[in-house]
Amino acid sequence: MVTGIIGRKVGMTQIFDGDGTVHPATVIKAGPCVVVQAKNAQTDGYQAVQLGLVEERPAKTIKPIAGHYKKAGVPPTRVRREVKVTSGGDAVKAGDQVLVSIFASGERVDVIGAGRGKGFQGVVKRHHFAGGAATHGSMFHRAPGSIGASSFPSRVIKGMRAAGRMGGGRVTVRNLKVLRVDPDNHLLILEGGIPGAPAAYVIVRKAAAAKRIKVAQVEKPKKGKK
Repeated sequence: MVTGIIGRKVGMTQIFDGDGTVHPATVIKAGPCVVVQAKNAQTDGYQAVQLGLVEERPAKTIKPIAGHYKKAGVPPTRVRREVKVTSGGDAVKAGDQVLVSIFASGERVDVIGAGRGKGFQGVVKRHHFAGGAATHGSMFHRAPGSIGASSFPSRVIKGMRAAGRMGGGRVTVRNLKVLRVDPDNHLLILEGGIPGAPAAYVIVRKAAAAKRIKVAQVEKPKKGKK
């Protein structure tokens, strides 16, 4: 069974329950995806599938990649990602479709994507340094301060927090709750935010370490003393 799917972040919205409770939600256009390659333990050493995201615009590919798709018998896709498969169920083969219906409302998922890049930033924004006084003639506002003693060790210790490039790396958000699944429009609505800007590509997979969903319990009235 395929455990994940490729999607695009559409944006954020709000979902209201019947009792008026509001949930911040992210809308993802998840799939449809096709299996480009099925990997197994005998030939590859592990079990996984390579998925391609089917989009409206046709994808342009170079000859080696075109041959890879031709072998699978599927049209070229712009985005390919690899996801794990679990034992049980029907065997997955090249050309099979993977749809958002693999998820159900109420279950937990992990979302993997690239966070927004912030560029070169100082220590106050990058590492949340407090900085110095803003008034009373202070000349020390957003500088990092001392980065090492001069006598010993007479060098900057490896791993010192400093200014540098911030963001833009791989981010995994775990245990997001599925609020809605719309198989007809290939939409998946999750509670909370996910990495990346709108239109960014993400992988949605079944939670690797799913949290238990708490169920509200009604307290029984205490019996009075006779």
